[in-house]
Amino acid sequence: MKNPKYLLGAVPEVEGIVTFQKDFSVTDKSEQQIYDILHAYICNSIIGNAIQNQQPEYTRIISEEKESGTVVARVEEYMTFSHVFLNLDRTRFRYLLSATVKGQKVSLTITQISYYYNEDRDGKNGVPYKAEEWITDKVAVNKAGTKLYPRSGKFRRMTVDRVEQIFKDIIDTFSIKQGVIEG
Repeated sequence: MKNPKYLLGAVPEVEGIVTFQKDFSVTDKSEQQIYDILHAYICNSIIGNAIQNQQPEYTRIISEEKESGTVVARVEEYMTFSHVFLNLDRTRFRYLLSATVKGQKVSLTITQISYYYNEDRDGKNGVPYKAEEWITDKVAVNKAGTKLYPRSGKFRRMTVDRVEQIFKDIIDTFSIKQGVIEG
């Protein structure tokens, strides 16, 4: 699959660490209203969905500072590559989501990404991978920059898509009521 969306530059790094970032502004709400909506969304939708899908031990809010407008969550969820009769190919997708509100500007960051792949039925004996060792341009894209390596490529595609979906869903919680400017 040669989709340029997943090729060179699709997985950003900051000082060698895979770090996805998204900033947007909400023009029709106060800083406190924005923080409250963001906090509720992270608790109810992101944390709530992960816990509902049996990942409670790693999924939680690890910091919430109303004064500085920051919410940080450690999240683990399943990322399913394929599911056919008697064959489930999935990984545990772990990441740190940080959201900061300053005035009407919201900054989202997803980093500390890792995977736990090929575990047995008891959730043991899997193989851990860090995003920096598995989905960066250097290790997941061929030298010509024209295609992804098959095994790490599926992690890269699903990660890019999932991060985009998380950012979109958060923005949508505000844009339903208008007043959102992406930047």
